[in-house]
Amino acid sequence: MYANNWRPHPFHQFLLKVHSRCNLACDYCYVYTLADQSWRSQPMVMAPEIVSAAAKRIAEHAVAHGISAVRLILHGGEPLLAGPAFLRETVAAIRAEAAPDVRVDAAVQTNGVLLDERALRSFADLDVKVGVSLDGNARGNDRNRRFADGRSSFAPVADALARLMSPDYRHLYSGLLCTIDLANDPLETYESLAQFQPPMIDFLLPHGTWESPPPGRTADPGRTPYGDWLVTVFDRWYGSAEEPEVRLFQEIINLLLGGASASEAVGLTPSSLVVIETDGTIEQTDSLKVVRHGAAATGLNIVDHPFDAALRDPGMVARQLGWQALSDTCTSCRFARVCGAGLYPHRYRPGTGFRNPSVYCHDLYKLIDHIRSRLVADLRRSSR
Repeated sequence: MYANNWRPHPFHQFLLKVHSRCNLACDYCYVYTLADQSWRSQPMVMAPEIVSAAAKRIAEHAVAHGISAVRLILHGGEPLLAGPAFLRETVAAIRAEAAPDVRVDAAVQTNGVLLDERALRSFADLDVKVGVSLDGNARGNDRNRRFADGRSSFAPVADALARLMSPDYRHLYSGLLCTIDLANDPLETYESLAQFQPPMIDFLLPHGTWESPPPGRTADPGRTPYGDWLVTVFDRWYGSAEEPEVRLFQEIINLLLGGASASEAVGLTPSSLVVIETDGTIEQTDSLKVVRHGAAATGLNIVDHPFDAALRDPGMVARQLGWQALSDTCTSCRFARVCGAGLYPHRYRPGTGFRNPSVYCHDLYKLIDHIRSRLVADLRRSSR
């Protein structure tokens, strides 16, 4: 039992780092280019005994908490470097351990470079959903997402998406993940992504903190470059027929209408995600690697510790506290329950830790206020 009768929320999402290296060299990557360099000491591939331990711990956690379905996310590095056969065996092992009491919904997040016919056939056999990272058209994508030798990654990813869009595999397609670069035109970026017919587009703000602000994010509260970028996309997207879902916009609309968030990017829904590294260590959300070396660590591993032990980690507790974890600045804001202070790592400031507004505070306010204005205007018109 914790303060104010708060209890920990069990994990529902298990992110397995099946391979710790990558075949691209994206210059904004939080795993390889930011403060935490723990990947250097990780095994390249998750060993079979670690997969087996993860399977037992996931089943154990789900049964103990009466959870009937969990989400398994195959991640990296680049998970496809582990090979389709290894990924197939991993999913099969975790489902076998969880059955018959717990359903395991599996997904893979990939850069798409190795997403060939063989991989897609394997994912189709197991009903593994596929999310692909892409930052727009060739020019926009290749500002940041290139091979280590500087070559463009766009063409092989576009080819992979063409295969994923085909009738045989379309049902596996979960969406596109795009990290915002202010140098890329927002409308051009959105239109380029929409051409690949994703069921969902997830726009990500580049990871940064008050100590290490993201590109273009200054202390001037009058400047909202990321908010302006997203508002431009929202106005193109909102009210148009047959557009892909844009996750951030949908979440904000849902929150403004009194719903709850399914994303840690906004809102106050307790975090339900836990990460297992290739060596079996249990970590908090990957994006904490932007803060400092070891910021995501719990000191636990799945061989010796159940996931319930991770629920008691102070960092996990803080990410589940919701309103109680917000700063005074945030709790006095009109959009506190919608914004939720943004993504947890983006709140970090030396001296005050995470009890701060997001480094994107003014951008998020600009976007939320704009969406609210559009919704209010529509509701007023419909009530006449």
